[in-house]
Amino acid sequence: VSMDARQNFTDIEYSLRKETGRRAELLEKLDALLPWEEMEAEIIPIYPEGKRGRPVKPVNVMLRIFILQEVFGLNSPSVEDAVYDSYAFRRFVGINFMEDQAPDANTIYRFRRLLKSSGLANEFDTVLHESIKGAELKLIPGKIAEPRLQKRAPARKKKAGKASGN
Repeated sequence: VSMDARQNFTDIEYSLRKETGRRAELLEKLDALLPWEEMEAEIIPIYPEGKRGRPVKPVNVMLRIFILQEVFGLNSPSVEDAVYDSYAFRRFVGINFMEDQAPDANTIYRFRRLLKSSGLANEFDTVLHESIKGAELKLIPGKIAEPRLQKRAPARKKKAGKASGN
């Protein structure tokens, strides 16, 4: 699915914004730079057909999620969340929530493991960096911060009547 897929109301609303964010600009450049069809063709022979278990996600969706993981340094649960949270990510991956959902973290993990075990993960990482270098660009890796709140441990009470000694 290309980034020019059928529009929904969110796409229309997003197209009316005054500025494009840096993340969206980066993903648009990557979309234009990478040889998607060639990379997908290398995955298809080793990709499960989905005859058993859950239906498989399209190869192009999974490959694009892999690229997001490489560029943004995201693990499987983080990239799943990011696709749901970020319009730029969702658009890059090619998911229309009116028709489908993002792959879950386990599916993403299994795909990444498939690419690693076949040697394609290293090959695609090289393709990513060579494509960027060939366009006379430089990728400066980044991460999406994942702050979270957790219950704080109770403060320890100081024992009364003890003098602090040196």
